[in-house]
Amino acid sequence: MEHPDHPFTELFEQLGLASDPAAIQRFIERHAPLPEDIELPDAPCWNEGQAEFLREAIEADADWAEVVDHLDASLRKG
Repeated sequence: MEHPDHPFTELFEQLGLASDPAAIQRFIERHAPLPEDIELPDAPCWNEGQAEFLREAIEADADWAEVVDHLDASLRKG
């Protein structure tokens, strides 16, 4: 089954966050580096709905999983 590609900006829109490139960069700079012992959905920067969306995307290997992995990797860089 093919998964649709979601751009990074669309993930930020889905999370209810500003999605222009500068806002995304500011978000990553503000919240990175995320400690290795904290799962992405458990990071303190998410509200309950955002955390649930991220958790479901990862657990269900949903069509969002690839771009969520990209976000996780971006937040791990320091």
